[in-house]
Amino acid sequence: MLWGSAGSRVVVRAGFFRGSNRRSSGSGRVLASSITTSTTTATKSSLLAVSRLSRSRGFKSSAQALVVKPFLLADIGEGIRECEVIQWFVQPEARITSRYDGVIKKLYYEAGDMAIVGKPLVDIDLKADISDPEQLGEVESEAPAVSGVSKQAPKTSEGVDGPGHSSTSTTRLHRSLATPAVRRITREHDVDIMEIKGTGKDGRVLKEDVTRFVEARKSGGHVSESSSLQSSTLPRPPRAQAVSPREETKVPLTHIQSQMLKAMTKSLTIPHFLYSDEINFDQLIHLRSTINKSLNANSPVPRVSFMPFVIKAVSIALEQYPLLNSRLEFDADNKPSLIMRPQHNIGVAMDTPAGLVVPNIKDVTNLSILDIAAELTRLQELGAEGKLTPADASGGTITVSNIGNIGGTVVAPVIITGEVAILGMGRAQKLPRFDEDGQVVAKTITNFSWSADHRVVDGATMARMAALVRELVEVPGKMFARMK
Repeated sequence: MLWGSAGSRVVVRAGFFRGSNRRSSGSGRVLASSITTSTTTATKSSLLAVSRLSRSRGFKSSAQALVVKPFLLADIGEGIRECEVIQWFVQPEARITSRYDGVIKKLYYEAGDMAIVGKPLVDIDLKADISDPEQLGEVESEAPAVSGVSKQAPKTSEGVDGPGHSSTSTTRLHRSLATPAVRRITREHDVDIMEIKGTGKDGRVLKEDVTRFVEARKSGGHVSESSSLQSSTLPRPPRAQAVSPREETKVPLTHIQSQMLKAMTKSLTIPHFLYSDEINFDQLIHLRSTINKSLNANSPVPRVSFMPFVIKAVSIALEQYPLLNSRLEFDADNKPSLIMRPQHNIGVAMDTPAGLVVPNIKDVTNLSILDIAAELTRLQELGAEGKLTPADASGGTITVSNIGNIGGTVVAPVIITGEVAILGMGRAQKLPRFDEDGQVVAKTITNFSWSADHRVVDGATMARMAALVRELVEVPGKMFARMK
């Protein structure tokens, strides 16, 4: 049994060794030392810190209200929140020296477990026949609820705390628990932390509480508990009213959405790889402006966008890299082969009221910039009206998608089934770049993002194809020089 007379004032000691101040882990190693028998006279200096720590926490109550006394793991400081129990030298029903008469009833952790700071290490079952008023005054609770303790609020004896103190005793529970920084401030200002009413969680003392207390003391004022709790008792904003869940509705896919579902499901079985590059549009902008100024009512189109130039540049590059214009095909024995297609039917992804459609411009090799612009205008008008025919959307060999007219700079386009590459254009924007003389100048930059089928197209081929397209777009004179 654990025993000890009240007159000898001996205590249960827990030594903490090999502690760690590693802030990253917030843990340390604790040795629950041998809780040995010794008197206060022999161990007064070594027990002073533990005794003060035990007295500074919790509220006072009668022995009849607290049958089981928990011994808590002390706040080691330095941000440590948990410690490892190395070894126990006591067991339930063991007889050791203690400041209370009772029996150790429970060990909360096994050797090797991680103990939490502020949580019980052991439970001490106090004797029910303690009647010494002085000893009763020292019986302090360090946890609001523990195993074996009644969950009802303890009755307060007028001889201990006096009438009206039971409501404030629980708020003083964690008053002595504060961070090392807060404790340092209290020492610097010679302030007893027990005199400060904390506004933190469970009444913990915060830095602001200490500052407010010191300022009030300097001004000769008095910091009352009601004023110190003012910040914690401010009215809270009303809670948002619960919103009843809305009923979900089932909407069937449109015809175009159904076709896109099938096509994209097949497309995502293709192993893609992405290649992105920057294109300087400054010379192309100047050329386009010159061409648009020369157009009149008899021209095929009233104005030309950037797309016809890009489409023509892709077609010219395909003549040098025909692999990007091919398609992969499997025979009855699942043997793959490449179908090389001499005609450049370049698809254009369009955002229409009905959804995404990809019609294509046939035989771009034999079309001029104005011819491409006229065919592009025709397809856009039919797409907006929902009048595109199957012939307009079939036979594509490679696709160009201009997401930049909506927004975005880099895109990872999805290859369409029956093709091996696709180009996605981003938004043109003015960006600072270095010129040939090393001077910072503003240039109009657009990102070209290519996706290719890695089963048949290697990265080097895609990079060379993209570099040629960039050259033709950045220096449009070279593109016109290669036109047939």
